[in-house]
Amino acid sequence: MRSLKYSAHNHLTILQNGGEYFPALLKAIEAASEEIYFETYIFALDDVGHAVKDALKRAASRGVEVHVITDWLGTGHVVGSRLESELLAAGVYHRSFNPWFRRGIARTHRKICVVDGKVAFVGGINITDDLRYDYDPKQRLPAPRWDFAIRVEGTLVAQIHRETESEWARQGKLHLLSRLVLMRDELVASHRVVGRDGLAGFVVRDNLHNRRTIQRAYLRAIGHAKQSVVMANPYFAPGSKFRNALAAAAARGVEVTLLLGVGEFWLQDSVAQSMYPKMLKRGIRLYEYRKTQLHGKVAVVDNIWATVGSSNIDGLSLFLNHEANVVVRDAAFVKDLRAHITAAIAEAAPISLDDFDNRPWYKRLGYNLAYMFYRMLMRIVTLGDYT
Repeated sequence: MRSLKYSAHNHLTILQNGGEYFPALLKAIEAASEEIYFETYIFALDDVGHAVKDALKRAASRGVEVHVITDWLGTGHVVGSRLESELLAAGVYHRSFNPWFRRGIARTHRKICVVDGKVAFVGGINITDDLRYDYDPKQRLPAPRWDFAIRVEGTLVAQIHRETESEWARQGKLHLLSRLVLMRDELVASHRVVGRDGLAGFVVRDNLHNRRTIQRAYLRAIGHAKQSVVMANPYFAPGSKFRNALAAAAARGVEVTLLLGVGEFWLQDSVAQSMYPKMLKRGIRLYEYRKTQLHGKVAVVDNIWATVGSSNIDGLSLFLNHEANVVVRDAAFVKDLRAHITAAIAEAAPISLDDFDNRPWYKRLGYNLAYMFYRMLMRIVTLGDYT
C-alpha cells in the first residue's frame, strides 16, 4: 500500500459549489496550451456540461492534447456515447471507464482536471447543474448543491498529473508487462518535502496497490486527534473500524461532529440512521443537512488537518471505487474549510437520542434491516474488505 506523501509550497484554493468551481475550471481550460487530463463520474449534457465540453473542444482546436475519462455508469451509456462522438469529432481523446462492467463492478468516482501540468482541480463536484439532482436532472433543488473542490498550484500538481497520466494509460489496451511497469513506476515515484507552507498530499483509492489508502489517511488523522473531528459527507456507511475510531476519539475527550446528507436515497439514509443510536451514546454529535443536497466530502481534524475529495465515507468509496482526495496540513486552508463546514452545521438539524427513540418502531426496524442488507452486499462486492 502506498503511503501518503506530502509536498510543500502549494497554493490551495477552496472552491465551494459550481458557482466558484466552474468559472475557475473553464478559465484554466481556456488558458491551456499543451495538454489537459480530465476525469469525472457524471458529465451531464446540461448548460454546465455543454460549457465544459465546448471549452475542451476549443482547447483541442488550438492544438492542446485533451484526454477525457467519464464513468460509463455515472455518466450513462446514452449520454456518454453522445459525448464521446462529439468529443472525438473535435479531436478530443475520450475513454469510458469500465463499460458494461467488463472489468468488474468498480466505478471511477474521481473528479480531477490537470492543465499543462501546472494547475489541478480535485474534489467532489460533477459536471452538472448545481440546482439539479445528480440522478434526476429533471428535479430541481431548493438551493445550490453543497459541494467542494480544491484548486492546486505548486509541487503537488506533478503527483496529480502523474496519476492522471497513469489512469489514462490503464484505461487503454495495455498488455500485462506494460501494466506491471506502470505499477512499478507509481510505487517508486517519490519526492522530498522541503518547507512546511502549503503542505498537501494527494491520495487515491483503487483495487491494486491503493486499496485502503484513503481510509488509512482518515484513520491516522482521527487516531491522532486531540481536540476535534468535524466531517461532512453525503453517504455515511463506514465499516466498524472507521466507526470505532470515531468512538475512540470521542471517548478520549475529542469533540466529534458529523454533518450528514439525507433525502436522496432511502437505503443510504436508513443505513446511516441505523448507526445513530450507538454513535450518539458514545458522545458523537450528529447533524442532518436538509436545506439542499449535501454532496461535499470534507473533513477537518484539530484545525491542522483537512481533506477535500471525491470519497464518501461508505463501503463503495472506501473499499470498491476509484477515488481521489487532497489532504492538507496548512493552517489558513484548514481554518477556511472549517468555517464553511461550521456555517453549514448552523443550518442543519441536530439529532438527539430522544429524537431517535421517539421515531416509530417500524422505522427503527427498517433502519436495522437496511444495514444488515447493506453489510451483506458490501462484504460480497468488496470480497470481505468491508470491515
